[in-house]
Amino acid sequence: MPYLNLTTNISVSATETSELLSQFSQLLAQKTGKPESYVMVEMTTDKPMLFAGNNKPLAYIECKSIGLSISQTKPLAAAICQLLQTTLQIDSERVYIEFSDCKADYWGWNSSTFG
Repeated sequence: MPYLNLTTNISVSATETSELLSQFSQLLAQKTGKPESYVMVEMTTDKPMLFAGNNKPLAYIECKSIGLSISQTKPLAAAICQLLQTTLQIDSERVYIEFSDCKADYWGWNSSTFG
């Protein structure tokens, strides 16, 4: 049930995309304590975007999970920004992350919900 959606204005090769999706999947499973078999990661690259009035490398991330706690958001933010800096050279001050804790009854899967 953890879900991460990364949108960035930079171009990323198919090989880099595949590797980054895998790294984010593993990171999200580790930091949320959920099985990776429930993790979904989506990535949109080369999207026209501005932040602080310019188009230098940037990223917007949605990170959602059932039971996502406030105590998990700061470590997740640090780990996500570190991964973006290491892999895509996006500075952390050019990243917005929206965290959401979803109720189990509002998260559908396998013809039902987790609630």
